[in-house]
Amino acid sequence: NYSLLPWKTAFDNVYLAVKGAYPDKSKAEKVAIVQEHLAMVGLTEAAQKKPAQLSGGMKQRVAIARALAIRPQILILDEPFGALDAITKEELQDELLKIWQEHRLTVLMITHDIDEALYLSDRLVMMTNGPAANIGEILKIPFARPRVRARILEDPAYYELRNYALDFLYHRFAHSEDPEEATTPQKGNPTLKAATILGGLAAVALVGFGLMQSWTPKQTQTPAPTPQESPIGW
Repeated sequence: NYSLLPWKTAFDNVYLAVKGAYPDKSKAEKVAIVQEHLAMVGLTEAAQKKPAQLSGGMKQRVAIARALAIRPQILILDEPFGALDAITKEELQDELLKIWQEHRLTVLMITHDIDEALYLSDRLVMMTNGPAANIGEILKIPFARPRVRARILEDPAYYELRNYALDFLYHRFAHSEDPEEATTPQKGNPTLKAATILGGLAAVALVGFGLMQSWTPKQTQTPAPTPQESPIGW
């Protein structure tokens, strides 16, 4: 369920959101915004198709285009690239970074993909086992922005962080809440989620994932981060 209106086309689903977000813009400007974001996710030729005519990955891309088109200050994403093929996934990850670089919006993203988390985030928040999940550990991601995927993959620090996060998620906290079972790793996928955060808030509310903290709205003008400083603090 990508919250698309089944009787409207991909174009109209995005247009409805744009219309609500920009009531003062002309129709031509709204249409241009919709077209820009459908092109961004590779759906220009599918703009007049309804959800029933789209694959799961295409529906997900419509939902992503709709979310990005309204230029929110805070964007909350729950595994937004999960149903996409590898090439499209990387393209949209890069597009998300480009949008962040231009607009400095705050992005809080839930993901099971450690590589995605390390590539996108400034902070990697690793959660303990649910249902009463808590923050297990927060890793500061050291890679400077703008990020180049190939360069990061050549950095030894990338693999150190990756191995550390995997050990945390799949061994140290992949267990029952029962203390007697704390040393026995679960088989299969643990009920854990890693939250990646892209700039803007002093603290974040992770509603529904075991963490609830107050948050401070982003300042009107946020100075651009340098490689030595993160755009957010904890």
